[in-house]
Amino acid sequence: MSNTRDRLVTTTAELFRRQGYTGTGLKQIVTAAGAPFGSLYHFFPGGKEHLGAEVIRWSGASYLALVNEFFDPAPDVATAIEWAFAGAGMTLAQTDYADACPIATVALEVASTNETLRQATAEVFESWIVAVAARFESAGIAADAARALTLTVLSLLEGAFLFCRAARTLEPMAAAGATATAAVRAALLARSG
Repeated sequence: MSNTRDRLVTTTAELFRRQGYTGTGLKQIVTAAGAPFGSLYHFFPGGKEHLGAEVIRWSGASYLALVNEFFDPAPDVATAIEWAFAGAGMTLAQTDYADACPIATVALEVASTNETLRQATAEVFESWIVAVAARFESAGIAADAARALTLTVLSLLEGAFLFCRAARTLEPMAAAGATATAAVRAALLARSG
């Protein structure tokens, strides 16, 4: 990616996290990225929708990289999930509840109105499901149970982001994290039972 293209993508990702897709304007993007207006259409001929789909996929890959950051050093997959929820809570607190999942933010806004962006968010979520389920499978949880468990864990996380931002408290993240961790521990016990 060129430097200008990189700046457009990373700046837009930051704006989407905080303001969503519809709350972010093209002039705001190019101004914040320090880029000429014409460069946006040079790199993204489809305009905001083209840029939005690229940002969703780029952000999704960046968040997917966090899977390794939590799972690799953890002694087991349940601890990794516990750490992931704690980390999400810390990020929310440090950013005054402004920095949540940009994929969910955009999905909530456009899933019923923009097929291109809906598809991009669905692809990202599926990549996360596959990656986390693979971690659960490597811990001995059967494939179908690992996928169901992953859907549960990610649903708890995304729901907690929503409740935390609305209530401006970490209580939902703590409750969701405890439930997700307990579900993973139960799946680990069931596999050996």
